[in-house]
Amino acid sequence: MPTYHLAHIVDDIEMKISHVIRGEEWLPSAPAHVLIYKYLGLENEMPQMAHLPLILKPDGKGKLSKRDTSGLPMFPLNWYDERTGESYVGYRESGFFPEAFINMLALLGWNPGNNQEILSKEELIQLFSLEKVHKAGAKFDPEKTKWFNQQYLRKKDQHELSKLLEPILTENGIHAHTEYVAKVCELMKEKAYFVKDIWETGKYMFVAPNTYDEKIIQKKWNEDNKQNILQLLQYLENTEPFTADNIHHTFEIFAKEKGKIDYQLLRTLITGASSGPSLANILEILGKQEVKKRITTVVEKLTSNITHS
Repeated sequence: MPTYHLAHIVDDIEMKISHVIRGEEWLPSAPAHVLIYKYLGLENEMPQMAHLPLILKPDGKGKLSKRDTSGLPMFPLNWYDERTGESYVGYRESGFFPEAFINMLALLGWNPGNNQEILSKEELIQLFSLEKVHKAGAKFDPEKTKWFNQQYLRKKDQHELSKLLEPILTENGIHAHTEYVAKVCELMKEKAYFVKDIWETGKYMFVAPNTYDEKIIQKKWNEDNKQNILQLLQYLENTEPFTADNIHHTFEIFAKEKGKIDYQLLRTLITGASSGPSLANILEILGKQEVKKRITTVVEKLTSNITHS
C-alpha cells in the first residue's frame, strides 16, 4: 500500500503536475500524499489538490454506474476493458459534439452564478472556478445530457451539418448534392439531438417512402379525399416558382375554391409519416417533379390495393 501511494507522488513530480483533481473518494488518501511530499523534502513541489463531488445516479441515490446512464455512454471515448473483455461506446462515437460534452460536464456540480446553461469553451475558461464547485454530489440527467447536444446542433451552420451527415448518407447508399443535403439539415435540425437523427427522422427527404402511417391511411383514405388530393396536385403543378411561400399561397387558394385540405393525409402520402417539419418547406426542397411522382405513385398503389381487396 505505501508503494502504491509513493508511485502517485513520483508520477506527479516526474510529469511536473501542477494540479491534481480527483473524485471525493480520494479524500482519505490526501493526507498520506501530503506527508510523503513532506518526508521526501518536496513540499514546495507539491501540486494543488482538489476533490470533486461524485456524479450520482439520476435519482440521486448512489454513485453513477454503467447501468444507470439510460443507454448513454459512461466514457468520453470508445474503451475496451482487457480485464473483462467488455467494450464500451464513448460519447464521441455516439454523436456528441466535444463542446456539448464539455459544457454538460462543467455544469455537473458547478454553475456560473446565473441561469445561463450554454457556455462556450472560452466562457468556461473565464468563469470556471474550483472554489465554486458544489460539495454535494451532482445527479446525472440523461435527457439533459442529450439536450446540451441538441442546443449545439441547432447552432451549427447547415453546411457544417451537411459535411457531418454525408458519411452517414454514404453508409446508407445515398448520394445527394451537397446543397440539397444542407437544405435538409436546416429543415430537420430543430428536432434532432444528434446528426444521425437528421437521417433517421428525415429519410423521406432522400428516399420515397414505401410504407405509410397505417392509422392515417385507414382512417382518411377514401374516394373523396383521393379526388381532393389529385385536384390539389394540379394546383401545385401550376405553382411557380415552387417555393414554400408560393406553396402556402396555393394551399390557401385551393382551400377557398375546392374546400378544406387534409394536411395530415397529404403529409403521409408524401413522407410516409403523419408529423414532421413544415409541409410547404418539405415540398419546396423535394421539388415539384418529386412531389408529383410521390403523390401519383401512392394514389395508384392505394387504389390498386382497394381494387384487389
